[in-house]
Amino acid sequence: MRKIIDGKRYDTEKATQVGIWSNDRSYRDFSHCSETLYRKRTGEYFIYGEGGPQSKYARAVDQNSWRGGEDITPLTVEEARRWAEENLKAGEYEAEFGEIAEDDSRTMLSITMATSLAERIRREAARAEMTLSAYIESRLK
Repeated sequence: MRKIIDGKRYDTEKATQVGIWSNDRSYRDFSHCSETLYRKRTGEYFIYGEGGPQSKYARAVDQNSWRGGEDITPLTVEEARRWAEENLKAGEYEAEFGEIAEDDSRTMLSITMATSLAERIRREAARAEMTLSAYIESRLK
């Protein structure tokens, strides 16, 4: 799905999928619902959600008549982190946002850089079987 919101393009085919949540109901169930968190190349996050006629993604067709629908919702980094905390497994969360320390010894840092460099760092971290945070820290020590 592609959508323009506030002059920015959001495209599920060009963004990186971070994680998926579903209420695990059958598509035949009118209240089925699923959401996917995506990260754009610019580092921005958004949710693509879809659901049945009794979900939050429902669309009115006529008076007192509903059908399933889909939508894209842009998120701030903090909103994306909150969504991921609530809906993803710990490993999935830490793979995207970095490891969580038991104390205040770590902080989140949001930066922008050339897309080619960011992709190279992600590939190298994956090859080293490290989280992005751990890989960058190892290279800067």
